[in-house]
Amino acid sequence: MKQVSHNSSKAASVNGRTLFDFADELAVLVPTSCGRMGHCHECIVEVTSGLEALSPPTEAESFLRGNYRLACQAVISNPEVDVVFSPLRRRPRILTAPASEKPVEMDATVTRRHDRIFYNGEELDRYRGHVYGVAIDLGTTTIVMELVDLETGSTVAVASFENPQRFGGSDVMNRISYDSGPGRGELQKAVITAVNRELQELCSRLSFTRHEIYEIMLAGNSTMRDLFFGFDVHSIGQRPYKSVVEHEYLAGTRTTTALVEKAHKLGVWAHPHARVVTPPLVASHVGADTAADLVAIDMEAQQETVMLVDVGTNTEVVIGHAGKMLAASCPAGPAFEGGLVKYGMPASEGAIESIRLTQRGFEYETIGGAPPQGICGSGLIDLLAELRRHGRITPKGVFTDRSYVMTVVPDYGITFSREDASNLAQAKAANYCGQFIAMRKFGAEPRNISKLYLAGGFANYINVRNSVEIGFLAPVPEDRILKVGNAAIQGAKEMLLSRRKRQAIDELVRRIEHVELETTPDFFEVFVDGCQFKQMPAEFTPERLLEKV
Repeated sequence: MKQVSHNSSKAASVNGRTLFDFADELAVLVPTSCGRMGHCHECIVEVTSGLEALSPPTEAESFLRGNYRLACQAVISNPEVDVVFSPLRRRPRILTAPASEKPVEMDATVTRRHDRIFYNGEELDRYRGHVYGVAIDLGTTTIVMELVDLETGSTVAVASFENPQRFGGSDVMNRISYDSGPGRGELQKAVITAVNRELQELCSRLSFTRHEIYEIMLAGNSTMRDLFFGFDVHSIGQRPYKSVVEHEYLAGTRTTTALVEKAHKLGVWAHPHARVVTPPLVASHVGADTAADLVAIDMEAQQETVMLVDVGTNTEVVIGHAGKMLAASCPAGPAFEGGLVKYGMPASEGAIESIRLTQRGFEYETIGGAPPQGICGSGLIDLLAELRRHGRITPKGVFTDRSYVMTVVPDYGITFSREDASNLAQAKAANYCGQFIAMRKFGAEPRNISKLYLAGGFANYINVRNSVEIGFLAPVPEDRILKVGNAAIQGAKEMLLSRRKRQAIDELVRRIEHVELETTPDFFEVFVDGCQFKQMPAEFTPERLLEKV
């Protein structure tokens, strides 16, 4: 919590400055993805003293109650009153495990012979009582860490927390923009500090030392991974959207896009000679987390056509089998994760996670059973499906009674507007395009998909039928749609324990063809179709099976 001093309040008032300006001066990291325009709702602060010294709430803040304000909108209007505020911190619901555990072959890089520890056959240390490794799923929104016994393959402990890089924006493009500016290096420092804090907590709680951690396997998308390793991520944010590592690989100066670095060089709290390893990138924004997903679903063994959809602010799609694969990334943005929707919010306590329309009105359930504060992604999918099912909204997102806004939860003032629907339509269209174009280019229809794997925390909680009905997911027969939970952490663990798995995925990703959605000749037409709240065609006409040229 930071206090604005009397003098700085007066100076800010004269200049018409906001709480965000104060936060900058006080080095308080407040998140934003909209350039402080009041659209993204990420810069919520709690004002614990001096609320009366602020300007009245703006229309952009009308969704807030009590002593909460948007830092970009709240201006000091009375320089004689001190103001105390702090950024809002919600505890997100984090999926820490795959849908089901499976046996992992043991062929670890780190081994013990009697009282000596070896790394790839090179003596590293004397035996101190444990031989540990750590698998990390470094997501844009959340981070999951799994402490693994490298001798038995068992999971010892799991930790999860919000990605502290949120102050750089809610999606990868905003993180890239932040790191390309004056804040270069701050995002890397923030995430490594957070990882080290969790490692220290594990050491303290389980009574072992950091010197017993000998390897860390980190799965993350191209931006998150390269930020962790300290690479310049600017090139990922501009055409052709490739990491410097991928550029070097394509130029022949690297033999793989997988990375290995000593922990001490990155400042990671482990044995000084421990390695931090990451799987290879697939291509562009389809990163090492997708590679880990493919390990988890045994893509190398798939003989029938399957499709993987890892849903998030950037959704990844992979379709194919061990012999032929296509991959695409879909920049969906934050609409289904709390941004750009007035009463949208992340999946945390108080979020409406499921909803249905009855004769009595909307009935809902919230995370933790708490009073409703807003609607998270799974609830928004339900809401859209229910409105369509009951004829309350057209496929184009227009309310059939011609109103602009409807009340969803009267007692708590939660509403849903046409603007909200428009923002969700565009986010949904990105997911639609990725699946539709990948299937079409592969020459498959939804009925040809033997399994549709849904990976990630968001996908784990969505209602599949509702998602299909509004076109969020391809209309694959429901009994073929499998929620695989946190596949990235499962894949990271498998690679931590198996050298063969690492080699296999490195070979597998070389066979994946990357599809650039925006360069598809009829991309705009497909996107417009995807913006409508209706089911994706179950069968493609001959014209739609062929890309327009």
